[in-house]
Amino acid sequence: MDQLTNDLIKSEIENNEICLFMKGTPDAPQCGFSMAVANILKIMEVKFKGVNILENQSLREGIKVFSDWPTIPQLYINQEFIGGCDIVKEIYENGELKKLLDAKNISYKK
Repeated sequence: MDQLTNDLIKSEIENNEICLFMKGTPDAPQCGFSMAVANILKIMEVKFKGVNILENQSLREGIKVFSDWPTIPQLYINQEFIGGCDIVKEIYENGELKKLLDAKNISYKK
C-alpha cells in the first residue's frame, strides 16, 4: 500500500469517533453487508463517518492490508478495529455493541 493511501486511512480513523469503511455511502449503500452495518448504526442513532471505498481502488485494497481483514465493510470505533458485518451484527444482537459504546463514552439511543 502506498503512503498516501495509508495516511488517508489513518486520518479517517483518527478524525472520526466511529468510522465505517463501506461500499457506497450510509444513505446509498452499494452492498447488503455495508447496508446492514450502516443500518445498525442508524438504528442506534450514533454519529458515524461512512467512507466509500468504491471511489478509490487504492483505498479499496489498502484498507484490507491496513486492518489485515479481507472483507468490507470494516468498522472502527475510537481507532479500534471492531470487525466486519458478521461481527457487528453479532455484538449488536448480544448487547456487546452497547457495552462497547458505553465503555468508550459514545452516545447512542438507549
